[in-house]
Amino acid sequence: MAPSNQENDGTLAARCHCHCHFHWFKTLPAKSRANVVTIAEKAKKIGNDDPRKVIHALKVGLAVTLVSLFYYFEPLYDGFGVNAMWALLTTVIVFEFSVGATMGKGLNRMMATLVAGALGLLANWVATLCGKTGEPILLATFVYIIAATITFIRFFPEAKARYDFGLLVFILTFCLVSISGYREDEVLGIALKRISTIIIGSCTAMIVCVCIRPVWVGEDLHNLIASNLEKTANSLQGFGGEYFGVSKQEQANNDKSFLQGYKSVLTSSNSEETMASLATWEPRHGRFRFRHPWKQYLKVGTLTRQCAYRIEALNSYLNSEIQTPLEIRKRIEEPCMTISTETGKALKEVASIMNDMIESTSANIHLANSNSAAENLKSVLKTEIWDDTDLLEMAPAVAVASLLLDIVTCTQSLVEAVDELASLARFKKLDSTMTQEQRNSFRRGTVQPISNDDVQHHIVNLAE
Repeated sequence: MAPSNQENDGTLAARCHCHCHFHWFKTLPAKSRANVVTIAEKAKKIGNDDPRKVIHALKVGLAVTLVSLFYYFEPLYDGFGVNAMWALLTTVIVFEFSVGATMGKGLNRMMATLVAGALGLLANWVATLCGKTGEPILLATFVYIIAATITFIRFFPEAKARYDFGLLVFILTFCLVSISGYREDEVLGIALKRISTIIIGSCTAMIVCVCIRPVWVGEDLHNLIASNLEKTANSLQGFGGEYFGVSKQEQANNDKSFLQGYKSVLTSSNSEETMASLATWEPRHGRFRFRHPWKQYLKVGTLTRQCAYRIEALNSYLNSEIQTPLEIRKRIEEPCMTISTETGKALKEVASIMNDMIESTSANIHLANSNSAAENLKSVLKTEIWDDTDLLEMAPAVAVASLLLDIVTCTQSLVEAVDELASLARFKKLDSTMTQEQRNSFRRGTVQPISNDDVQHHIVNLAE
């Protein structure tokens, strides 16, 4: 009986195993369809979130197709031969999403190839003067010196930010030209063909990137800084009502996500630095002239993050375990609410200046109100009404007041930085009494700036 049972068990196990495989094979088409649908939904979402990505993919396909003509047409292929492949490789490597990144890579590759190729030919010629015995030794010495020196230069922050790709190409090109010249007799002709195809590939990528729906990284940086200012202002204005319980019933059913808007500001440092570095390669376009002060944007972004860090510290007191009693908070409610509201308005005015690229002094009005409220808050904190208050209960309120005072100082520096940016970038000048609709009309070109005589006339009437 034992052998018979073993055979039955084995047959049953085999049937179960075959059934599992059959079930997996049967469900395979359904799973494949589900995967295809999932991938299609992701692709649709990416395209809807940023249609520029779809256009970028089409632009890369067009550039690669244009360069591949070197292989399809006999006259072009006869002129460059197999070296035409360098144009194709260069186009794929150089073409980036934004104009700044593409221009930076393209110019770096062309200049590095030209300089390193010429230097490699010179090193090869000098090495041949030393005879067959000394030629490989001298070439190896040149390769060692160039590779070590350029690699060390890549550690310099300024060089790494702007020329890292070019320095890497420089090492590669010099080594290829100098070393291949030791075995090749026609190294000059080969080098010229490769340099020519690399220049053609780089120029093709840059022309397609600039001429067909360009993506300007400088404009993205400008919009990012303005958006960060707007988010910081919204979070700051919303804090006062939350902390002091103003209109608490009205806000109960509202979305309070704007209170957390500052969090995205805290993590934008690397993006801003990268964008500012790439924007320096871009030519003049739209509202951004040649040699636009992109570094000043980094200063504005840094000051915005300093305000955002203080707002993060303020928000920590909204749900703190130790809460100051309401009657104590009432003592500082008025100046703190004024600081929160007026400083937020000042930040919004600064964001409006950035968006419209129009100089305005309206932010200074709100900042003056914030400074006045800050002086009142200091006076309240110095009075003797705190003597009969428990120090532990008073500490959170004092911390909130201190952070708000720091925000006023930080906002003052931020307004000055934006004013400096407006001066360096030559923002348009308009009367501060103009409405937002008039500013938008000016940006569309339907409103002309007022003259100096009109400004003087308004000031005289105001004085009278």
